[in-house]
Amino acid sequence: GKGQPATRQAGGGGRGAGKMSSVGSGYDLGCNIYSPDGRVFQIDYAGKAVENSGAMIGLKCKDGVVVGVEKLVMNRLLMEGSGRRVHPVGRHAGIAFTGYVADGRAVVSAAKSEVENYDDYYGVDMPPHVLTERLGHYFHAYTTYGGYRPFGLATVVAAYDNEKGEAFLHQIDPAGTHYRYHGCATGKARQAAKTEIEKLDLSSLTVEEGLKRIAFIIHTIREEEKDKPFEFEAGWISKDTNWEFELVPRDVRLEADKWGKKRVEEMEMEDDSEDED
Repeated sequence: GKGQPATRQAGGGGRGAGKMSSVGSGYDLGCNIYSPDGRVFQIDYAGKAVENSGAMIGLKCKDGVVVGVEKLVMNRLLMEGSGRRVHPVGRHAGIAFTGYVADGRAVVSAAKSEVENYDDYYGVDMPPHVLTERLGHYFHAYTTYGGYRPFGLATVVAAYDNEKGEAFLHQIDPAGTHYRYHGCATGKARQAAKTEIEKLDLSSLTVEEGLKRIAFIIHTIREEEKDKPFEFEAGWISKDTNWEFELVPRDVRLEADKWGKKRVEEMEMEDDSEDED
């Protein structure tokens, strides 16, 4: 079968002989093969695709949920707004993604179908945890068949729950694992972004303030000399939007981005002056 060449190479006298597992030993040829230490390398590689893309941050604030994405601009000739990373998938729900963009479009399309079908069948808006669970199943299915590859994607779901009367934030990773969060970060420098999120008092922040904090965190973790230019994209759902998911208006987005950049510059100047003293 498909797994035989990999097993032979790893098991007897090949490059991988004598090792528990390693890249190049054949265990990474498909997502239907476990390595001897219980890893599925293709899922690990999908995680790398996410790590190499722009940062994505979501915050559950006191009045709703806000999501921001650092969309790296690969070509200066691109029109602003082209290849969006934040999408409404129903009146009450939206998703954002970072990673392999073509995979993201497929997931957006699947999410829209799920929301529409649920509404047709039950006559109510799909709860956030149900949408997340179904997308998690979708992601997971692509990790269990030999001819498939996992999505090189991390996705955030921001949606309103009619039953609970509040909006929730969920994140799905390439394996299909999903959790509900107060604040989450993925993509480039995610650990540094998580550290910054932990400093925030989310229970007292509004989504407008949260948007500024997201812009600030993105500018904090960037290395301006090395990193590509980026476009700040964002979406939110709150009481002010009548619990409908909306893309943040351009002027509000630009203002938040400007505030975040200025704040980082001020902090750097303070550090410099302290060093001189």
